[in-house]
Amino acid sequence: MARFGAFSRLLGLDRPPHRHDSWWHEHRRRLLPSYREDSFVSAIPAETVTEIALRIRLLLEKCVPLELPVDHITSPNSKIVTKKVIKAAKEAGGKHHRSCVVYCLLVNKRWWKHQAEVELWDADLHALRAVACEVIAKQIIETEDDMDFLFHQVLLKRYSIMINNKPTKPSNVVERAVDLHALRVIGTSGYQKCISYLWRGWLVQDENDPSTFVEYRDKDNTSFWSHLDPDRMRAPMYQNWTQMLISFIYLVLYTLAMNSVNPGGHLDVIEGLLYAFTLGFMCDEFAKVWKAGFAIIDFWSAFNSILYGLLTTSLVFRFIAFSHPGSDVDWRHHYNTLSYNFLAVSAPMFWLRLLLYLDSFRFFGAMLVVLKVMMKESIIFFALLIVIIAGFLQAFLGLDQADDQVVQDALFIVQSMANALMQSPDFSGFEKFNHPFGLLLYYCFTFVVMVILLNILIALYNSAYEDIYDNANDEYLAMFAQKTMQFVRAPDENVFIPPFNLIEIFLLAMPLEWWMDKKTYERINDWCMATIYSPLLLVSAFIEVRTAQEIRANRARGDGDDDAVEEWEQRMGELDFEADGWARTVEGAKSQMVKMQEMEEEEEAETRGIRGEVEIGKLKDEVRELKGLVGELVGMLKEMKEGKGKGVEGQATTLTQLVGGGNGNGAGSSSSSSNGGRE
Repeated sequence: MARFGAFSRLLGLDRPPHRHDSWWHEHRRRLLPSYREDSFVSAIPAETVTEIALRIRLLLEKCVPLELPVDHITSPNSKIVTKKVIKAAKEAGGKHHRSCVVYCLLVNKRWWKHQAEVELWDADLHALRAVACEVIAKQIIETEDDMDFLFHQVLLKRYSIMINNKPTKPSNVVERAVDLHALRVIGTSGYQKCISYLWRGWLVQDENDPSTFVEYRDKDNTSFWSHLDPDRMRAPMYQNWTQMLISFIYLVLYTLAMNSVNPGGHLDVIEGLLYAFTLGFMCDEFAKVWKAGFAIIDFWSAFNSILYGLLTTSLVFRFIAFSHPGSDVDWRHHYNTLSYNFLAVSAPMFWLRLLLYLDSFRFFGAMLVVLKVMMKESIIFFALLIVIIAGFLQAFLGLDQADDQVVQDALFIVQSMANALMQSPDFSGFEKFNHPFGLLLYYCFTFVVMVILLNILIALYNSAYEDIYDNANDEYLAMFAQKTMQFVRAPDENVFIPPFNLIEIFLLAMPLEWWMDKKTYERINDWCMATIYSPLLLVSAFIEVRTAQEIRANRARGDGDDDAVEEWEQRMGELDFEADGWARTVEGAKSQMVKMQEMEEEEEAETRGIRGEVEIGKLKDEVRELKGLVGELVGMLKEMKEGKGKGVEGQATTLTQLVGGGNGNGAGSSSSSSNGGRE
């Protein structure tokens, strides 16, 4: 029956009813924005989470009381963030609420970062405490052995805190770490394993509870038919592949359109497909802004908007050219040429647009991280440049106007300033420009721009590159996590990737959604997705069948689902290094520093093991107290024996033998009890 599971879901026979609400009011803060806001609740009451966060805040204030070098916090053998501090942070949530401790640490990181911005006199101390939050959270995630608890309770469970006596919108650790750019948390193995499961679609949203993630039930199913499910297109990995394929097709259409110019101004099939793709991309960008707000606009959104604007302008001029009659050849040719000019200048943007979808590969991803930081650093250069250009431009225009009472050389002035900025100044034109004021002023402008500002820009780029180069791996992992979250936070419940969103808009949503039964409408959507993505579903099903076989092989060996047997692991289990003496040789080759570190770890382990002996120590104290009481009782019995005769003497002797042990020898009793206590 498993092979028919996907088709029964496709027909809607076993699908529980669920909401179909596409409103997305909260900007990029929710994983499942196709559901209503009130469907998300905190797994733990917001008051309790806030109390735990405040406990951790007090812990950090006491454990990081003064400014220190960052290495004192981030070092593996830190004397500040010790194992006792990490243990105390874990205990902040108690036994029942320990799952929200990492979330509370990220909340504290945000608090400390905000406090560093508003209290500049203690900014370094607050920033250090923010780093300590990340370090503690990293240690908690790394030391958690229960992966199921780590995924479903620590990383993906949603929590809220109280602000102004109102709970905030619930969010989870995966989202918080991306939003706060917490590189140390993102770089942990547990976090990356969770991101990998989300990327592959092994962790999917529960249809009955959208705030909860469950494991994909057919992950280890080797049946090919069970994986032919259009719902699998919701996996970020398959969405990224589809977008990459569509982007290449989009580039091919543009290349064919540019190499087949139509002198008559009419549109052929290639250009029609090109503009249809553009319309789909524009609708997708507009939908994101409409549902998520302007906060979702980033560099790539602005980049794509400029590209789509150029293509739209080209299409408009093509329509203007086509509207002129055939007899008006000159105007038709003019607007047709202008249309192709706008189409031609967009070629570099078409090729650069590929980087938007190639950033899942490490080489392109690391390069984009460096470029992104360099662009941020260049804001200082451009701010200074705008001020300087405005000042010198006004001076040049003033000199020109003072000569003839009219500005006549504005174009020459702007062009000369641009040449100086591009390191190609032309001083000959200023020799007669209000001599000597124009020439001196142009010398000053060239010196400021070419010597001062450009060197500042080079220094900023060098600094940005060094900062990113030292942290390139973590920066790439953070960008990959952000990319995964963008797919998981997709605003549409039905995945229609542009330009297929035109089918959803004009053939499904507009004519059907407003009157059709919800279950029937969902079934039609699934059939459309199955038809559109059928070639990709065949490929994905083949890949998932092979993955299911690997998962079963890993489980048979007792390994994790995503483990891979490396070359050095293939015969490791067949060798016995203890028997051939190699293990002793290795032990003797270790340095003294390594041995001392191992001894410290063993002592700490013994200390943790001794905790169980604390109760034995308490029991020893009680035994000593009991021996004292028994000694007093023996003395009393001796007095009774001396005073009341032989009958009482026999009873006292018997009682003394039972309680005091032997002939009433207190020392012997004490020694025996002490030995028994030690045993």
